[in-house]
Amino acid sequence: MSASTPPRWVIVGNGENRRVGMFTDAARAAGSAEIRVVEWRDVLSEGGADFSGDEIVRLDSPGENPGVDRLLRGISEPTRVEGSARWYARFLDAARSLRGGFRLDDTADLAVLFDKRLCHARLSRAGVPVPSSPTSGGRASVRGWADVRRLMREAEMPRVFVKLAHGSSASGVLAIESSRDGRLRATTSVEITPEGHLHNSLRVRRYTAEREIATIIDRLAPDGLHLERWIPKVSQDGRSADLRVVVVGGRATHAVVRTSRTPLTNLHLGGARGDLARFRAAAGEHWATALSICEQAAACFPATLCVGVDVLPAVGWRRFMVAEVNAFGDLLPRLTGLPEGPAAGLDTYTAQVVAATGRYHRAQQSGSPELLGAFEGVSL
Repeated sequence: MSASTPPRWVIVGNGENRRVGMFTDAARAAGSAEIRVVEWRDVLSEGGADFSGDEIVRLDSPGENPGVDRLLRGISEPTRVEGSARWYARFLDAARSLRGGFRLDDTADLAVLFDKRLCHARLSRAGVPVPSSPTSGGRASVRGWADVRRLMREAEMPRVFVKLAHGSSASGVLAIESSRDGRLRATTSVEITPEGHLHNSLRVRRYTAEREIATIIDRLAPDGLHLERWIPKVSQDGRSADLRVVVVGGRATHAVVRTSRTPLTNLHLGGARGDLARFRAAAGEHWATALSICEQAAACFPATLCVGVDVLPAVGWRRFMVAEVNAFGDLLPRLTGLPEGPAAGLDTYTAQVVAATGRYHRAQQSGSPELLGAFEGVSL
């Protein structure tokens, strides 16, 4: 295939999902007429899928499909929080069952990206600034609330984020504060039903009764928990602010400010996009440092084309820490690339099409699927 020939694309995803639709639109706009969608439900039920060597294979999120979620978690209610450990094991098995093709997502990387304990340890070893954590790399196990209380005390962390080791989209996350007089407050999207079940809710709520907080933690602990120090963040318009940066082919291409009146800045939980220009101006000379840290974090996953990096700007703007690295962190509709970057004017999906096409053609010429510098020699 010559460098001018549009590649053949395969998207492993949920065909009805807007992620798949937006990526398909981007690939078609770039001139690719041959785009095949392989459904996650078929991969899970049929034991995998096969691809030819001239197909570029992109994995997309298996989320937002109740049937696929049921196959992965074994739970019939999509809003239930439990089952993330089963999801992790079955998702990795499904990814490993994909055979052939020119792959943009590495299974070994996915195993780390979807385990916050392993991801934290890999970032820390690479010198990426991260919040301190007693559970990094699985160093300490968390069997329930008693362990969380003990680790908070031993690590001198009165404010802590407790996260599902294999969670995403803030599922099961609790931001816990403890005072010297023993009072507690947990901010979370987890709702306890009258039957005692845990469900994800679009409404962030606060629990102050230790019995309720302990109930949530004890129920989630069997799926695996990760603890991180709560870093006080900067604010914009009186709202807590952090940053999602998309890194494609080793380069920081897109950034969005997320603001919230709660510690959880996820946009689906009431968070709102902030003003990036004002954020950059406030960061000043430290803005370049923030982007460099994101690229450093992405470099820990060199066989994966695109990740979304969540960055915590500490009060004072002099420190940035990486809170999360997301395998499917590119869903940012209507957002175009940073004007000084290689994807200026492009959305996140078009940027990946361009970078992946360049990577594929170079690999065909050299036999090496090098990721870094993925935009080199490609016409935008």
